[in-house]
Amino acid sequence: MSTPRIALATAEDVWREDTDATLTQAALDAVGVAARPAVWDDPTEDWASFDLVVVRSTWDYVPRRHEFLAWARSVEEVTELANPAAVLRWNTDKRYLHDLGTAGVPTAPTTFLLAADLDPEDPATRGVVRAAVPDGGDVVVKPTVSAGSRDTVRHRPEHGDAAADHAIDLLAAGRDVMVQPYLEQVDSVGETGMVFLGGEFSHGFRKGPLLEPGGAPVSGLYAEEEISPRVPSAAEREVAGTVLAAVADRFGEDALLYARVDVLPGPDGTPVLLELELTEPSFFLACDGGAPVRMAHAFLDRARAAAARR
Repeated sequence: MSTPRIALATAEDVWREDTDATLTQAALDAVGVAARPAVWDDPTEDWASFDLVVVRSTWDYVPRRHEFLAWARSVEEVTELANPAAVLRWNTDKRYLHDLGTAGVPTAPTTFLLAADLDPEDPATRGVVRAAVPDGGDVVVKPTVSAGSRDTVRHRPEHGDAAADHAIDLLAAGRDVMVQPYLEQVDSVGETGMVFLGGEFSHGFRKGPLLEPGGAPVSGLYAEEEISPRVPSAAEREVAGTVLAAVADRFGEDALLYARVDVLPGPDGTPVLLELELTEPSFFLACDGGAPVRMAHAFLDRARAAAARR
């Protein structure tokens, strides 16, 4: 059997910053996979030479989302891409939360403001935006196409006008906006992330709170995160199962090579989906000693299946 060849799609100068990179490379080497990082927008890269292209740390795609999705479609024309381009298109706009909520997934309360429907120059728009800012607690305003908490701000209740200004600035730039009440238990409990590889649960982790009230938007590729191991509760695992079942209904049972489901306690304390990462999530492999091996075997199995279909 020939050695499977896998490209680990990344961004220029990012692979060395990816905390998963060293463990990923070592684990794939150990199972006999010929894997290497490849910059997604490198025009000289021969994607057809790989059995499988796995999107890993393409963290610069946000301002060039259309270009990124066109690249994903072009890769699929010559080899297998994980996750598939249709999944990437859906998942790179956080309006997927609305789709999942409609499908019965418990999600963080969210109001969406669409640039196509709201003229920032129209005085009436401020009234619409201000009405979307909930009273009585902190609020989070961010664009629907974002990664690494970029352009995301937590506003205090007394700063409702600043929250509205933030939303209007995003709309003026042609960006759709989402407004969410800040779920206070994240400050003490944190988020729970659950990583699935090859359709199976791999490991969990805790992510500490990221957003300081009134802090400036993150302008780099990502915000620094406080990560530690965590065993998800039965209720959190149940939410993750509901999420992945809804994705399977939309894209097929075997569409996903990897998934990360991030939940946190909702207003009544029960877990709700905060974010579903199907594009370029960190796996935080260091949180579980067996995670790199599970990842490597999931990648290897998908690469072998892809090679057999070529």
